[in-house]
Amino acid sequence: MSPDSGSRLLLRRLRALMAEPLDEQARLDRVVVLIANTMVAEVCSVYAVAEGGRLELFATQGLNPEAVHQTRLKMGEGLVGVIATTAEALNLSEARTHPSFAYRPETGEEAYHSFLGVPILHTGHTIGVLVVQNRTKRIYEQEEVEALETISMVIAEILAARGAVGAATSVERVTGARRLEGVSIVAGFGIGHVVLHEPRVHVTNLIADNADIEVKRLESALGELRNSIDQMLERADFLHASEHREVIEAYRMFAHDRGWVARMKEAVNAGLTAEAAVERVLNETRTRLVRASNPYVRDRLHDLDDLANRLLRHLTGAAMTASRDELPRDAIVFAHNIGPADLLDYAGRNLRGLVLEEGALNGHAAIVARALGIPFIGRVEDVLAIVDDGNAVIIDGETGEVFLHPGADIKKIYKKKARAARRQQASYDKLRALPAISKDGTEIALQLNAGLLVDLPHIKSTGADGVGLFRTELQFMVASKLPRMSEQMDFYRAVFDAAGSKGVVFRTLDIGGDKALPYLHMDNEENPALGWRSIRMIDTRPALLRMQVRALLRAAGRRELQLMFPFLTEVAEFVRARELVDIEILHLRKHGHDSPETIKIGALIEVPSILWQLDELMPLTDFVSVGSNDLHQHLFACDRTNPRLSGRYDMFSPVMLKTLRHIVRKAAEHKTPLTLCGEMAGDPLGAMALLGLGFRTLSMAATSVGPVKTMVLALDVEAVENLVASNIDNMTSSLRPVLEDFARRNDIPV
Repeated sequence: MSPDSGSRLLLRRLRALMAEPLDEQARLDRVVVLIANTMVAEVCSVYAVAEGGRLELFATQGLNPEAVHQTRLKMGEGLVGVIATTAEALNLSEARTHPSFAYRPETGEEAYHSFLGVPILHTGHTIGVLVVQNRTKRIYEQEEVEALETISMVIAEILAARGAVGAATSVERVTGARRLEGVSIVAGFGIGHVVLHEPRVHVTNLIADNADIEVKRLESALGELRNSIDQMLERADFLHASEHREVIEAYRMFAHDRGWVARMKEAVNAGLTAEAAVERVLNETRTRLVRASNPYVRDRLHDLDDLANRLLRHLTGAAMTASRDELPRDAIVFAHNIGPADLLDYAGRNLRGLVLEEGALNGHAAIVARALGIPFIGRVEDVLAIVDDGNAVIIDGETGEVFLHPGADIKKIYKKKARAARRQQASYDKLRALPAISKDGTEIALQLNAGLLVDLPHIKSTGADGVGLFRTELQFMVASKLPRMSEQMDFYRAVFDAAGSKGVVFRTLDIGGDKALPYLHMDNEENPALGWRSIRMIDTRPALLRMQVRALLRAAGRRELQLMFPFLTEVAEFVRARELVDIEILHLRKHGHDSPETIKIGALIEVPSILWQLDELMPLTDFVSVGSNDLHQHLFACDRTNPRLSGRYDMFSPVMLKTLRHIVRKAAEHKTPLTLCGEMAGDPLGAMALLGLGFRTLSMAATSVGPVKTMVLALDVEAVENLVASNIDNMTSSLRPVLEDFARRNDIPV
């Protein structure tokens, strides 16, 4: 049977059948008859993956009709099970001699010898098997195999529509609830439904009217795809970002691969539309790559998936990302990776959580997710292969667990957690207007860590005393090019306006290390966290800081401006930075611009070397703040993003607490206002320890204000000061157990 006389004729007949008003079982029954008659086969059967992951006979022409919905095979059982497991065709002249042959007497298939079966694929996963059989012993021609593979695409759509398996369903999806593990990046939990950041294009128009027209459509879309890839490579953010560039180079290689293009054109010539041809070749290639033992080859699967989806979007005109669409009210976004700008597009639009196949603890997406208060789980391997839009899902940002198709027991647990969280939040809301004053009358200032305009409404909603740390680099990180001074001014002015009478401490640009700006050339460094970053860039790039300082000064107008310089390693760096600010103040006044009524300039303590220069530094500053995250990391030479080191170096170790006590004592000695703005401040137990050391101003994420204030209201600060003082010098291990016991005995919620 030639492709033209067989495949095209059968596809045309199938299209007519698909248009008839039939229920899906009747449609399947008609389809197998049509295939058997056209291919001169005595048997045609359709098996589908059903509930429990078993292969069930759904329709047949030639076998015993009473076996329909009665005959079932396990995955890997029988010839049909082998095809479903391997996702490869099986072509046999004598089926019964194959070692995997499984006899099912109720089917009556013992009369048939030759056997041809092909997988029914949908989005790269086997959802069924299509079989033809004959009494005569023969090997089916390659054209017949290809024709059956083409026809199986139509069967896939029927099965998906019938509901035997969900659209874009894999074996894993229909076996019920699944628990996946990732890395907790932002705590919290979300209950909702999957939204793919880059939605798959579901091909519904499978059968072509005119092959020549479809080939031209395919070639035109390929041209658009190649042009878009070339444009990406020419963009500034890819010129020097080697990792991103390598991915796009791989895309370009695939897009120009002659074999890939030839296979798609062959599928079009067999009678498929251009879209169906792309999907068929993707399905075939995907089933091969997903079983590859070579990790590099398997990694290329992501590239191929993305590239094919991009090509389908060019063919159909579909949107590139879901952020342009209306989200369901309980959206949990899934993606391979996501940029901060794309994540911000989802802000305030029913986003309940984020799950990535990649994702770093301190990556750009993590910073934005924390700002938005969105639960975030990263490094969930190959999750995109087993989810689809609309799947029910629960994510737990505390444990890093993802529950797909959660069962009633899991739903009950998390609904109970949700009710408890709402009650807890309601109790925090009642404290909003109360000052954070301890039981013994010590007043504590609780401020916010922020970096985006969406953070600022939290000042009012939490009752915070202001912003103790505003990360100015986030504006630069979400931009596709260096923000102009006017753009920076508008942004900072909006921050001042949103904060109102509450103060804002602006941390100057802290870029480099893990905060590379794609449009700013940075040399590759073996250890960027300890490299050319932050305040160290003043010497070679003073214009960056000068532009930012000028924008801040002008945006402040006649309001108070508080500036803080990060990553100081020696006093000379602070002196140079402060001189630069003085130059900009003179420039402002010279040109007749309003100047801030008060300018306060502070230092962020996060590098151990500066600890031994505090007597020289503090007289030069108006305030100091401690960045406990980086200080802890650098003090112990411990990468806190490394899961092997997680929990190994405790924030409550005597070394860390003595270091913090040293800073408190020097600040008191020099009468320098002191704040701590790391994650330790946002943990009620950590905040209790800090109060015991003498800190009175803490800056934290908005979600931490309520829990920390609740702790403060129940605390006797003098008692915890005595506790810390009596233990810090005579313990060699963490003070965590001592503090936990104190909290338990005194009914302090931590």
